[in-house]
Amino acid sequence: MTVVDAKAGEKAGEPAVTEARATGSARKRRGTVWLLGAGLVLALLALVPVAGALGAYPIPVGDVLASVQHRIGLGGRELDRVAESVLWNVRFPRIVLALLVGASLGCAGALMQGVFGNPLAEPGVIGISSGAAVGAVGAIAFGVNVLGTWTVSAFAFLAGLGTVLVVYAMARSGGRTEVVTLILTGIAVNAFAGALIGLFLFFADAAAIQQITFWQLGSLSQATWPKVAAVLPCAVVGLAVAPFFSRRLDLLALGERPARHLGVEVERLRVVLILVIAMLTAAAVSVSGIIGFVGLVVPHLLRMAVGPGHRFLVPGSAVSGALVLLAADLAARTVAAPAELPLGVLTALLGSPFFFWLLRRTRRRQGGWA
Repeated sequence: MTVVDAKAGEKAGEPAVTEARATGSARKRRGTVWLLGAGLVLALLALVPVAGALGAYPIPVGDVLASVQHRIGLGGRELDRVAESVLWNVRFPRIVLALLVGASLGCAGALMQGVFGNPLAEPGVIGISSGAAVGAVGAIAFGVNVLGTWTVSAFAFLAGLGTVLVVYAMARSGGRTEVVTLILTGIAVNAFAGALIGLFLFFADAAAIQQITFWQLGSLSQATWPKVAAVLPCAVVGLAVAPFFSRRLDLLALGERPARHLGVEVERLRVVLILVIAMLTAAAVSVSGIIGFVGLVVPHLLRMAVGPGHRFLVPGSAVSGALVLLAADLAARTVAAPAELPLGVLTALLGSPFFFWLLRRTRRRQGGWA
């Protein structure tokens, strides 16, 4: 064999080697995704009975599991009257609400980052949470009760939807969404929402002021089964619908023009997903108040771990958001016991430094905002 033939053979073998490496990398990535997903689900299943056990009235984890088994007819045993009441009337409604709110915020953050095409988008950062809170607080302050237990959720949904449409319209320029305009619009919306909430406080009575303070700080301390039932439909519908848009979000990540060439109706996709985001955010805010940074931190950490593919990112953000908020709520009610830290304050204390780091990291990658 001549030297030329040998070199030709090497060049012919290069595509095969490259393809083999790509296949191996894809398999490794899939393995990481499955491992991370299984780990998140197992961690969530392990944390639920622990959250049920810890609190001002401690209940052994074994008793928590025994009571659950007894309630679902799989043996177990019934606890004493006080323990049963604490577990099923106080702890479990709060746990379920934390799971729903965390999953909604995490999923909404992943969708919003996909829709706007940047890792800085989040319902709280760009004002959707504040806008939804204005609707809820307005209903409380003026005693509106046109839809019974659904009134606050409905007002939060409408206000959150209006907010996200305004932010989206103002952030668009030349057919694309500007990151800086997005953040600045969010700052303005948050400031305006804070002013409206302050105005509502001025006109509200003493009972309404206590509830409005709850919305401003964010908390799950008033969790009940009726509140779970009120938020459940919006949260379930939004969480069930979101994964079906994963493939189109992956195509949108290539850019608007390539996505259109591949058959994605970009504007229709954005409008539909904005409705889903508003539904999830309003469902969360209507029962928990303003809890920021969950929708920012959770999707970005997952993206750093397994890449930007939305087939895992969207459901993974929902599971991770539920896990993070359940852990944060457990810390909020046990770290300073018998007092309770406001959940929104705790997530802001932990999420703000991460946002500063993310902002600087994004700026370095883009070579500055100018």
